[in-house]
Amino acid sequence: PPSPMAAPSAAMRKKLQRKFRLRGFTLKVDALEEAAAFLARFPDAEDEALDLLLDELDKEPLKSSILDRDAVRRVVSLLVEAEEAVDAASPSATSVQSALRVVDSFVVPRFHYDPIKKVFYEHTGRLALHGEAGDKAALYRDRYQVLLQRLARDKYFSKPAFESVMTENESCEITSIQSLVGCTGRRWIMGVISQLEERQFYLEDLTGAVPIDLANAKITSGFFVENTVIVAEGELLSSGIFQVNTCGFPPLEDRETSLSLLMGLDFFGGGVIPTEEALRLSSLENKAVNDMFVILSDVWLDSYETMEKLGVVLDGYESVEVVPSLFVLMGNFCSRPCNLAFNSFEELRLQFGKLGEMIASRTRLKEHSRFLFIPGPDDAGPSKALPRCALPKYLIEELQKHIPNAIFVSNPCRVKFYTQEIVFFRQDLLYRMRRSCLIPPTTEETSDPFEHAS
Repeated sequence: PPSPMAAPSAAMRKKLQRKFRLRGFTLKVDALEEAAAFLARFPDAEDEALDLLLDELDKEPLKSSILDRDAVRRVVSLLVEAEEAVDAASPSATSVQSALRVVDSFVVPRFHYDPIKKVFYEHTGRLALHGEAGDKAALYRDRYQVLLQRLARDKYFSKPAFESVMTENESCEITSIQSLVGCTGRRWIMGVISQLEERQFYLEDLTGAVPIDLANAKITSGFFVENTVIVAEGELLSSGIFQVNTCGFPPLEDRETSLSLLMGLDFFGGGVIPTEEALRLSSLENKAVNDMFVILSDVWLDSYETMEKLGVVLDGYESVEVVPSLFVLMGNFCSRPCNLAFNSFEELRLQFGKLGEMIASRTRLKEHSRFLFIPGPDDAGPSKALPRCALPKYLIEELQKHIPNAIFVSNPCRVKFYTQEIVFFRQDLLYRMRRSCLIPPTTEETSDPFEHAS
């Protein structure tokens, strides 16, 4: 039987009732006592503990907003177990291996959105290596539907429940392209920029396509290229052309809001982390203040100067108090493109072996750091199409003899580190996007091309 708990003070009762009421909960007497007992564990951090308890209750599939002891105790037990697990974990037990998860692009989960039921379904069955003609259209259709369902939640683009709540000028309700016929005045549409005819761009959605005139469009920051999903405001002319007055990209949504609506689905990859494990990792992350990543690009193994400087970098990190958790080495790994004219694969294989020897000679780095290798645009591989698969096994066998736990992964790839989610992508996107721009980027918000690309 549970041990008797001291009755909470009147001030504590009032505080708990007020905080829970702000989150939409009502506490029964026994639930209030359970919450008070949990806060008593943290006399110096009551407010933080209470916020954590409320955050976890928000994630629970509760049957009612009136909470009893069992509902609160279930969440309290998870929090207490997570705290005990953190306290019991030794520095050796909390290794980089347990905090780090690498997700290859070819194993990322794939989901389809059902616009009728408004839910996501995970794709079942094996994915084909070579897609068919319809798969490219499906790619843009799925991307459009994901953005459309997110846009529908935005307060500026959703239809008001009462017409008086928002005036016509304030409302930006999206009109389908098919519905533009016969409409007059200003309209908001969302679609994919496509070139269905030579020198004539169209905006496509799931209902149809309309030619657009971007000559006098006022744009937001960013690069507007073909196949981009945009939100445009304008008017359909008598000629059948939609004259765009302003256009931009679909608005962003807060990460926590998106996650709360995904019903625990694993979009990032690496598996769904249980609440208890997520709490444990979050606590460990707060304590791991010295953890760091070292990211290096264009590590030319055939360049004596590059390898000499790389040795200096490794020596520097070998001597620090806390070695980096992860070294990310991105291509290109050769100063010359590994194309059909390249005939030095045996030499490149040996150079990877020398890199392995260089890393293995730094004992602390070999034992306590992980090394992640990501191919570059001109590295060896079956194709230059994205995503690019990991470096060929033939090239890396010599390196793996020295660094058995080295990770070789696709480009791009995803990394989970504690509770953080990171994407690594090696590509000259700025050059490719600037070359394909349909409209010169605006300089009103920024003139930095890197900010436009981000």
